[in-house]
Amino acid sequence: MNAVPHARRLLSDQAYARIDRELKKYPPERKRSAVIAALALAQDEYGWVSQEVIEDVASYLGLPNVAVYEVASFYTLFNTKPVGKYKLSVCTNLPCALHDGAKAGEYLKERLGIDYGQTTADGLFTLMESECLGSCGDAPVLLVNNKRMCSFMGNAQLDALLDELRAQAAQEAKAGPQGGQQGSAPRAPNGDGHGR
Repeated sequence: MNAVPHARRLLSDQAYARIDRELKKYPPERKRSAVIAALALAQDEYGWVSQEVIEDVASYLGLPNVAVYEVASFYTLFNTKPVGKYKLSVCTNLPCALHDGAKAGEYLKERLGIDYGQTTADGLFTLMESECLGSCGDAPVLLVNNKRMCSFMGNAQLDALLDELRAQAAQEAKAGPQGGQQGSAPRAPNGDGHGR
């Protein structure tokens, strides 16, 4: 368990237990090495990492808030602002751009009625530009929620992806909350507006 006194409890007990497992991988003086994993766990619970969550992670790790904020704001895989249930990150680097990546981005903007950095009115989709995703041979590519890589994304594939994600969201809404990333909306609020 974490030896640093920690008053906040914004994450689930399971998340703190997983952070503890990460901390055991490093010497005590190298606990900064667990920041990325801790932020990823927090984002999995909330859909994004708010300033309060960043401060909670910093407190739990016994680090200055700024040390955790620097990591959260540097890496594009962390959402420091609320995003939709599905964050679509379109690679716009040169290899993808040369293979219709720009067209894929424009098509998504048109289909969703939003621009890069915006979220649909229903809160379902956020569209983002991305730096290289490391799959240039499969261009154009996009990443869904930083976890699912989609390759060779022409208009038909993009339509199928949007339909699939909408159907998945509708099915989850019927079934009720099941855990996992639920976008930016807090789940099961515990009175402080943060859910757990």
